[in-house]
Formats: sequence, C-alpha cells, structure tokens
Amino acid sequence: MAAARARRAGASLLSAAIRHRSSQSSSPQPGLVAKTSLTSPPWPEVKLPDPVEEAKYHAEVVRKVNGLISAGQYGRLFAVVHFASKQWKITSEDLIMMDNVLEAECGDRIRMEKVLLVGADDFTLIGRPLLGKDLVRVEATVIEKTESWPKVNVRFWRRHNFQRKKIIANPQTVLRINTIEIYPCLS
Repeated sequence: MAAARARRAGASLLSAAIRHRSSQSSSPQPGLVAKTSLTSPPWPEVKLPDPVEEAKYHAEVVRKVNGLISAGQYGRLFAVVHFASKQWKITSEDLIMMDNVLEAECGDRIRMEKVLLVGADDFTLIGRPLLGKDLVRVEATVIEKTESWPKVNVRFWRRHNFQRKKIIANPQTVLRINTIEIYPCLS
C-alpha cells in the first residue's frame, strides 16, 4: 500500500513537472505575435509616393496638357454634360433628343454650363463635380420642337361596360451641339 502511495505521489509530481514545462514552452514570448491571416491584411502594403516628387509630376502633367490645349493639338473633344436631368456624352455636331419642354425657341443658341468632364485623345479633365465655366464652353442650337409618337393607353374592365382610352404625346426638343471649346488655364 505504501508503495502504491509512493508511485501515485511520484506520478503526480512527474505530471506536474511535465505540465509546468509544457506550459512554459508553448506560451509565446512577450512581444512576438504569431503570423496568421488575422494579424496582417491580405493585400500588399502600399507605399505612398514622396510628396515632392508627386508635386513635380503633377506640375509636369499640367504643363503638358496646357501646351496641347494652347497649340490646339488635342484632336476631337468630347464632353459629358448634365442637361435636362440627364447626363449626355456629346461631341461637336451631335444631335440630342430630350423629352421635355425647353424654354428656347427654334434657332436659339444655348450654352450648357454643367460640364462634368471633357476629354481628348491624350487627356481627360474631370470636374469635382463640375468643370469651371471659364475652362470649358459647350454651345448648342435648338433645331426642332415637336411631340413624341402618340402612345395609346387603354383601360378595360371585362363585363363591367368600362373602357377608357388615353392618347399620350410628350413634348420633345432636338438640340445640335455646335462647339466644345476648352481654354488653357489649368492650375
């Protein structure tokens, strides 16, 4: 009986020592964290460019675009304008048909002032949200004021002797884009 007791006491001391040693070896060292998918982001680290070099690059791009604009070597311009609650991508000599009543009469020239974007072959100028009125000028002429093709709306209830017929024709305006002009005054 004493021998069994001694064996049990020795086994418990041995297991306590093993437990103590194993708990010490598996605990992480202070300051070290295991690298897992949660400790680092899945995308590569982004290194921001030097602000001085970025300012030089920006000035060079602005100088190049101003040179292209002042020399007139930009090719055909396109623009995105906000007009009649819609955005239109236009170039010169385009026709736009809009479904609304425009206050101008046929033959009147109008200026589209809400220009969102202007682009050419080699550059694109994007407004935040609009480009300045002194930078871009888009002019259009009212060509035609008409109505849409008539749409027939029929309501009918079977076996109730009920019929209603409505003919809907919406007003439309046709514009021709005359010019898109850009001035070399980028800052």
